[in-house]
Amino acid sequence: MRLTAERPYALPEIAARKLVELAASIEPVQDGRIHIEKINAPFLYTLQATGSEFGAGIKYAVERGWLELHESGTYVRLLTAGKDCMS
Repeated sequence: MRLTAERPYALPEIAARKLVELAASIEPVQDGRIHIEKINAPFLYTLQATGSEFGAGIKYAVERGWLELHESGTYVRLLTAGKDCMS
């Protein structure tokens, strides 16, 4: 008997790919910026992920060159490698 449900975004790579997918679906504002709350809210509330899964996913995506996170943490940019990882 299982007492806990499987977490679909427990692996950072899966979380990162979902975050890149969310970022790609959003119309960027000035200079390709995507406000972090535009991907944070759907990831946490619609997909029912956790904050630690979000953090691990962002970190993984930045390390792989899929997303660029501004030093203030207020926005990301989808990089070419991120567009390629969705195919």
